[in-house]
Amino acid sequence: MTRKLKLTAIGNSTGVVLPRELLDKLRVQRGDELMVLETPDGITLTPFNPEFAAQMEVAEKVMRRRRNLLRKLAE
Repeated sequence: MTRKLKLTAIGNSTGVVLPRELLDKLRVQRGDELMVLETPDGITLTPFNPEFAAQMEVAEKVMRRRRNLLRKLAE
């Protein structure tokens, strides 16, 4: 799906209105939370999953703490 979305002012922030079709594909509705993931291919939106968010937080802590080791492994 390719669709142009417009950014709009929401108070002091900027937001984007997601069309109903996209909300249905994500299986979310007004008031739900989304997870924003930065990937090599761009940005991915997924429904918020608290278990996955907790796992990602642990992974990020490990990556920060062991960054030198991970850098060596990547060589």
